[in-house]
This record gives sequence, C-alpha cells and structure tokens, in this order.
Amino acid sequence: MKPRHASETLAITTKVVLPNDTNTLGNLFGGQLLAWMDEIASVSAHRHCHRVVVTASVNNVSFNSPINHASIVTLEAKVSRAFNSSMEIFVDVFVEDNITGKRSKSNEAIYTFVAVDQHGGPIQVPELIPETEEEIERYEGALRRKQLALILAKKMSPKDATELRKLFID
Repeated sequence: MKPRHASETLAITTKVVLPNDTNTLGNLFGGQLLAWMDEIASVSAHRHCHRVVVTASVNNVSFNSPINHASIVTLEAKVSRAFNSSMEIFVDVFVEDNITGKRSKSNEAIYTFVAVDQHGGPIQVPELIPETEEEIERYEGALRRKQLALILAKKMSPKDATELRKLFID
C-alpha cells in the first residue's frame, strides 16, 4: 500500500446557515454542525484509503463560539494519522465575516473513521505522511489520544501507554 501525504486527504466544504439550521437563539444547531463535520471527515478519510469508511467515534468537539443565522461556514477536514484500519481526522470550522470576508476559527472536532470491506469488516489503510508543522504536531498527538481512549475504554493498561507515559516521566 502506497503511503499518502496528509495534504492529499484535505476536504473542504462551505455552507450557509439557513433558518432550518438554527435554534431558537438564531444560532446553528450543534447537531447540524456535527452532521456537517461527520460528512466532510468521511470525505477526507475516503480520500486517504479509497475505501468505504464508517464513523467509529467522535473523540472531541469544541463549540468555541456560536455561529449565527446567515453565516458562511467553511469546514476543512484532513487525516491527522492512520493506524491499522482506523484514521484520525481533524475538522476545523471557520466563519467568514459577511463584511470583510475575514475567516475566524470557531469550532473544531476530532473524528475516528475505520475503513471496511464489503462485509463491514475492518481493512488495512495506507500510512500517512505529515509534512507541515501543524500536520506533524497533530500526527504526533494522535497516538497519545488513541492510547488515552483505549485506557478509558479499559482496552489498554496505563502501564502500556508508552506515549502517554513519556509526558509524565521524561
């Protein structure tokens, strides 16, 4: 399997927040944003492995600021690391100022997707090659995040979490 660069997995979509997307305060429903993030993350994961992918988990979501009705929202997703059959995908959410056009980051999320075969069983995915400073930082942090998730799910002993231990022992 040929390794892929993180830049090859970039997926971008732009949405306008319509009245049906908002809550009673006139802000984008969190659930609608989650759906948009899940969709663009799946495109990114698919671009990495060119196989059917399914959402395994939503590892982190940060709703840092509300997104108002009529806002222009851009979601950018990129695989941050590939493991055996799973991929961690970062989704960054930007809101565009309607007057200046300046973009500001409003939210982010980390998803995990798994590549599956025609029977729904997990299959191997290619290695990911990070290049930029941000890609390298996210790549290196992915193993720590995975180990933490495995410990919390009681699928890994804390003593076996080598990357997490480095944070506290070194």
